[in-house]
Amino acid sequence: MSRILITSALPYAAGAKHLGNLAGSMLPADVYARFQRARGRETLYICATDEHGTPAELAAVEAGLPVAEFCALAHDKLHAMGRGFGMSWDHFGRSSSPQNRKLTQSFAQQLWEAGFIEERVTQQVYSLADKRFLPDRYVIGTCPHCGYEAARGDQCENCTRVLDPADLLHPRSALSGSTEIEIRDSKHLFLRQSLFADRLREGIEAKRGTWPNLVTSIALKWLDEGLQDRGITRDLQWGVPVNAADWGPNPDGQKPDVAGLEGKVFYVWFDAPIEYIGATWEWADAQAAAEGRAPKDEDWERWWRQPGAADVTYVEFMGKDNVPFHTVGFPCTLMGINERRDGAGRWTPSSNTPWKLVDDLKGFNWLDYYGGRFSTSQKRGVFMDQALELLPADYWRWWLIANAPESSDSTFAWEQFRDQVNADLADVLGNFVNRICKFAESRFEGKVPVGGEWGDLETKLQADVSAKLAELTAHMEAREFRKSATTLRQIWVLGNQYLTEAAPWTAFKTDPVRAGVSVRVGLNLVALFARLSAPFIPATAKVIAEALGEAEVGGWPTGEGDLLTTLEPGRAIRAPDVLFRKVEDTQVAEWRERFGGAETA
Repeated sequence: MSRILITSALPYAAGAKHLGNLAGSMLPADVYARFQRARGRETLYICATDEHGTPAELAAVEAGLPVAEFCALAHDKLHAMGRGFGMSWDHFGRSSSPQNRKLTQSFAQQLWEAGFIEERVTQQVYSLADKRFLPDRYVIGTCPHCGYEAARGDQCENCTRVLDPADLLHPRSALSGSTEIEIRDSKHLFLRQSLFADRLREGIEAKRGTWPNLVTSIALKWLDEGLQDRGITRDLQWGVPVNAADWGPNPDGQKPDVAGLEGKVFYVWFDAPIEYIGATWEWADAQAAAEGRAPKDEDWERWWRQPGAADVTYVEFMGKDNVPFHTVGFPCTLMGINERRDGAGRWTPSSNTPWKLVDDLKGFNWLDYYGGRFSTSQKRGVFMDQALELLPADYWRWWLIANAPESSDSTFAWEQFRDQVNADLADVLGNFVNRICKFAESRFEGKVPVGGEWGDLETKLQADVSAKLAELTAHMEAREFRKSATTLRQIWVLGNQYLTEAAPWTAFKTDPVRAGVSVRVGLNLVALFARLSAPFIPATAKVIAEALGEAEVGGWPTGEGDLLTTLEPGRAIRAPDVLFRKVEDTQVAEWRERFGGAETA
């Protein structure tokens, strides 16, 4: 049985995280991880804080804290928020960890010695007012491609083009706002991505029809425009130091200019994807410590290196802005370590134990707020910490998955949120569970009824549920989350339709045995709903399972045998408290005023 390795895009340590960050990576990854575990597959879900680069430095300056202290606090906060939303990470690491530093430096050394990194003197933006070089996000200006006036020096958020600070029109310092800047020479290391263009295209073309079109189209667009070599060092103090003194010569016999690289760190987009591996190493070390034994490299390498990882299926989840770095940059890093290229351009396996590349990449579009972007400065949109102050996590989990921005951008609006959670969670699921459990309490002494035989209604119900279960399972395996949520709701509706037709409250007056059959089937539907809903709304699923006398939610049903006879007759049950209270119009009005609404879009 294949093991499942799952990673979701690393949240920046800087800045608040809005619902779009949750919907576009962490939440669908969690739903998928919970589903795979429920199917009995060995699953490892890894995430971490992305702590290096300009955003962290700028945020630390604004907070008046040393950047290392700021990142430690941000990591703890993000970890707590994620757990509050039910993220079932096996480990939530830090890109500033010793493990990631060691891996990043080792990978760079191997790439240099294989000839895939070279030194170049580049023109960098220097701020006269700040008396320093301004890498990446320290520079803000107009995108030369789309005209967006708030593009950063590493990427335009509007058109997703990757940029260099020197590309920007009308640049200014993000530190001081000064336009008194000039271009100066600075030596940096470049990953020779252009050498990998043909091999990348071959791999991406092979994923057509398997990966979302969003992902392959973004990757191929990069390649069609001509894959450029990428600078992987920056003039910053916070990050993984280059530390090139011990590097051996490249194939041309050259060693790096240690003096020219002194004081530089690796670009955040070079070390951050490596943290997926680093965080797995962190997890393995923590596991060994908890078990009171010495850590072993094979504990984490079995997920990432051949031949131990031969049975691993690696799945990445991310928003579309992260796709280029994971379809081009990170694969170039791993391919450059795994293989060698001779002077004639021929590729052969290297002597290294090869690292695993991604098997499936699920990319997402944007989740907007009333058609516009979430914005902290403009006080537009609800952010993760605020959301949990308003409602329990399962309200948000359900709506975000049911409206996942898969084939196109999605828009959050309070009115739609109210209508959908009230209809799906309160009326369809919650009402069914509470109604049948309370009736069992009042008419059958709080026990699963005994006796009676199924009729045609029950036989048809099981066939319908079984067909929908197969459909839901297929959607989940394919990582089609909106379709999965729709199908799950259809299963809930089948239960409501059954109770309407069976009407045990009416039948009880004249045929209590027949009513007991309907109640027993209804309670088995409740048990089934808990198991199927657990990946989506785990806290609620656990409450439902406990009401049926189960300590934990059961695994994902196989569809084999009877789905509606799992609860033994005579088992004691109890009606849970109201699972979902309806969102009121007064709350919507209050939240629109607090977080912005259509009139401010």
